[in-house]
Amino acid sequence: MKITVVGAGHVGATVAQQIAQQELAKEVVLIDILEGIPQGKGLDLWETAPVLGSDTIVRGTNTYADTAGSDICVITAGVARKPGMSRDDLLETNKKIVKSVTESLVKHSPKSILLVVSNPLDVMCYVALKTSGFPHARVFGMAGILDTARYRAFLAEDLGVSVRDIQAIVLGGHGDSMVPLPRYTTIAGIPLSEWMSPDRIEKHVDRTRNGGAEIVGYLKTGSAYYAPGAAVAEMVEALVKDSKRILPCSAWLTGEYGLREVYIGVPVVLGRKGIERIVEVTLTPEEKAALETSASHVKGVIDRMAL
Repeated sequence: MKITVVGAGHVGATVAQQIAQQELAKEVVLIDILEGIPQGKGLDLWETAPVLGSDTIVRGTNTYADTAGSDICVITAGVARKPGMSRDDLLETNKKIVKSVTESLVKHSPKSILLVVSNPLDVMCYVALKTSGFPHARVFGMAGILDTARYRAFLAEDLGVSVRDIQAIVLGGHGDSMVPLPRYTTIAGIPLSEWMSPDRIEKHVDRTRNGGAEIVGYLKTGSAYYAPGAAVAEMVEALVKDSKRILPCSAWLTGEYGLREVYIGVPVVLGRKGIERIVEVTLTPEEKAALETSASHVKGVIDRMAL
């Protein structure tokens, strides 16, 4: 198993670290346009192997030929948000970056799976899909796991319980229009409504929608990377181990949830071939309307964008 991580910034380096520590690949290639950065970080990560007991080799490079034959390619390249910016503000710059990156990856790894992390996430998945010409089952994005993790963390902190006992679903685009579903949230199998009032639940829903912006506000010059890196690693593990995990991912819909030709966050079954199927859950009229609004926002950005 060979995995390429494009972008040696905070997110990319964290992804490479997680993959190497969990020995999810024999080789991890960390690639970036900046000379020395991927080489230095790659060497630093490889030197942790004797301490951590991992035999995953990490290499840094500026040359796409070194990524040839990759099974999975994680695209984290792009500019990060600054305070006051929305994910959509990154559109034109990151579109050019993701398009160029995808062309290079496809040339050297035509049978790979493309896992997109760059923002605006759902739209960048579309860029990768159209540029690559790959089946949509092999092009998808990390968003729902991160959004769900934030939601679960906030609930666990408030309730004073383990995050491991909280199960939740967050649908929709990776942005302010995401759709957390409190009705499907449980703690050790007990509905969330048994634990807290609707107003208290809504407070956590709002914080989840703005979870990324909250971190950007603190960091000032960058965005989150520890939690996104862990979320990507969970997806990579499901792919490598063919574990058929049910995870929320940004997937290309072809009629599911009544939506077509749009990337949006939904639960999927993730295995070695990529997205094996999309899981549809029953939504109330209000939830369905919120998901349609979120999808309309993503589709509106896609329609404005020229590829």
